[in-house]
Amino acid sequence: MMKYQTALILGYGRSGRAAEKLLQAEGCVTVVASNDQMDDADFFQTLETADFDVCIVSPGFGLSNPWITAVQKAGLPLLSELELGWSRHNGKTIAVTGSNGKSTAVKWICESLIKDGKMAAIGGNYGIPACEVVVEQPDLQWLVLEVSSFQLETVQEFHADVALVLNVLPNHLDRHETMDCYRRMKARIFGMSKPSRVCLVPASLRVSFEADAAGSRNWVTFGENGDFEYRSGKVFQGLERILNLEGTLFDSPVIGGCTGAAMAALAASIDLSFTAVERAARQFKPLRHRLQRLGEVAGVVFVNDSKATNLSAMAAALGACGSNIHLIAGGLPKESEYTFVKEILAERVRTLYLIGQASQAMFEAWNEVCPCVVCGTLEGAFSNAVKAARIGDTILLSPGCASFDQFGSFEERGECFEKLFNGVEHA
Repeated sequence: MMKYQTALILGYGRSGRAAEKLLQAEGCVTVVASNDQMDDADFFQTLETADFDVCIVSPGFGLSNPWITAVQKAGLPLLSELELGWSRHNGKTIAVTGSNGKSTAVKWICESLIKDGKMAAIGGNYGIPACEVVVEQPDLQWLVLEVSSFQLETVQEFHADVALVLNVLPNHLDRHETMDCYRRMKARIFGMSKPSRVCLVPASLRVSFEADAAGSRNWVTFGENGDFEYRSGKVFQGLERILNLEGTLFDSPVIGGCTGAAMAALAASIDLSFTAVERAARQFKPLRHRLQRLGEVAGVVFVNDSKATNLSAMAAALGACGSNIHLIAGGLPKESEYTFVKEILAERVRTLYLIGQASQAMFEAWNEVCPCVVCGTLEGAFSNAVKAARIGDTILLSPGCASFDQFGSFEERGECFEKLFNGVEHA
């Protein structure tokens, strides 16, 4: 990808600052535009009076943003920060997207590569911008990117050695509007101008993605009826058992059936040692707020899954946590269709404690299948759950909603749950 003389950077969070550092190291003159630093009038004047080669976009700016519209009208090329960083990487790239489970997948992939003797690092939506990784580790062999649909909106030349879509479930429809549009945005991970070497997809989505992604592709499928399939703690390629995940975090029909099978497909595609993959799985420590087992008090297990901001993620958490679950759910709703999780609620949940803005709608949708208690706050829900839980039960925070009605982020919500747990643990 070409080098630039002048660049406009939209957004000055961590990704914007990382892009600025990379570009300035190449001798590029940069101008930053962020809502914190200028209003619309200042931005439009800057765009009219300056001559830029490119506009680097942070993922917080959607295509409908008026600043993006103005940039496009001016004929200025848009480039994702992710693509800028990727273009400066001299090694190989694995790109992972999906509605749920991306961060856990890239962590497992990176740790497996390292255990197999490779130099690998994570970047992208995981929290470390791609530009930052390539500046700090220029000799990296493997760049493992967590990629969001927001980052994919403006990619043009981006393609990976291995592109993996874990799943496509209802999410971010406030930005992408329909599931078809959302799926097509995910399909951009397979490369626009040049295809990725290997495209890993759930077997159930192959036909859709073949239609979404133009040109010939090397498709490899995983999941039910896929090339790689999870069965009872193990992953098979056809009739051959190639990965044993028994006793690990990935030993469940939900996580194993998706991430476990996908990991086996990826390892086979790049000749990554299955022994290294298994070792990484057995030593895997879950990320905070993602099916994080906080501990056990008086025979009751406490699990923090605050990152579950949609109902599909909540259902996956229930599938991974067994039965006799006291579920804390609710918050700022991202969906209006609640019926598809009724079956797993009926199977797994003893009592459901509802918080936040979605409480009443969830109560009306689910009270017929499991006992529901409207608690309002996380503190109230936690207190009720602790009083009701018995030996062998699990108290699970898996909200199925965004956090912004009561918290600044899902991390803040999870930290509140952790503090409440620590109070019980040390009581």
